[in-house]
Amino acid sequence: MYVCACVNMMKTKSDLLLQAYIEEHIEDEPKLLKELRRQAHLTLLRPRMLSGHLQGRILKMFMQMIRPEHVLEIGTYTGYSALCIAEGLPDGSLLDTIEINDELENKILSLFNASEHGKKIKLHIGDALEIIPTFPYSFDAVFMDGNKRHYKAYYEACLSKLRQGGYIFADNTLWDGHVVDEEVRKNDQQTKGIMEFNDMVKNDPRVEVVILPIRDGISVIRVK
Repeated sequence: MYVCACVNMMKTKSDLLLQAYIEEHIEDEPKLLKELRRQAHLTLLRPRMLSGHLQGRILKMFMQMIRPEHVLEIGTYTGYSALCIAEGLPDGSLLDTIEINDELENKILSLFNASEHGKKIKLHIGDALEIIPTFPYSFDAVFMDGNKRHYKAYYEACLSKLRQGGYIFADNTLWDGHVVDEEVRKNDQQTKGIMEFNDMVKNDPRVEVVILPIRDGISVIRVK
């Protein structure tokens, strides 16, 4: 038991050192987002749900690469990922972001108002599965980071609104490695939801997919 614990500690230390090295050699995290991340670790029960420096810069670059006009986000949470997406959007583009927890609304709007990129974002409070069908336009990209139990339903709802060649970026698709942990898989509904989603996407002839082992796993799904 003691030996295993030491090995795990060494691995964790190595992971942290590598993460620090990566973050030192990529684009700096904007001051507003750095402060948001600091506050999240001080005040929120689950601060790891926030995208963070590396993933945030990746989301920004994804947007710069595909230059979408309309983007959808499912799961706003603190607004960190929304601002990263908006930062990478061309002028005139719009991010619609959906958050189910109405208690977060004022904090999210305050953050958006404090950012020069907030004007590219429209916040919607409510159930994503009810809101998505109401949009009068199609989307070029989706960032999916809502309830893992509903990933399959989100996926189908988004596909009906995505243009051909559009992208879904699905977060947490490795779920802390639980997808390969047999004990966790038996009892955890979130893990089951992620695994069923991954299996469904892999076997869906309408799309092509890769999973990037970044942070908690990001699936990049392209509509054929």
